[in-house]
Amino acid sequence: MKKIFIGILCIGMISGIKAQYGSLNNILTKLEERKGVNQQLESVNIDNKKFVFIKDDADHTERDFIVIKGNKATYVEVFDDKKTGESNSNVFSGDIVRNKRNIISLRADMLENKKVPVPLTKTLLLTSQDHILYLIDINTKDRWIDEEALSKTKPKK
Repeated sequence: MKKIFIGILCIGMISGIKAQYGSLNNILTKLEERKGVNQQLESVNIDNKKFVFIKDDADHTERDFIVIKGNKATYVEVFDDKKTGESNSNVFSGDIVRNKRNIISLRADMLENKKVPVPLTKTLLLTSQDHILYLIDINTKDRWIDEEALSKTKPKK
């Protein structure tokens, strides 16, 4: 009698755990879709795309661009000093690798056609929200927006 009771108890626990796993898995899937981790963007072509990041600080404005052409990339930093009005820029070039999970690795080892000792590296997640492509820097959470979305004209009313 004890063995039967323990057996029924074990079967009940296993089915309860399985049901909890199913609901937990559904919740995690929804969260991943909201964050862009589980989006189906493998077929999206990012060749000849330009992504823009703008950061406004108290003393300067930073504008960064990533231009992707095939497996090559150009990374441009533009710093605008608010006090003096001067602009400085750095132009890096290198290569990119995109994996099946929409992770893009950028490694820029040339600064204005001169090899740099420590390459500039970025790890970016390709995601889409409201039909606009974004690159999210995995380390800093900075969001790079597709330049085409910025340059689209708004419809007239």
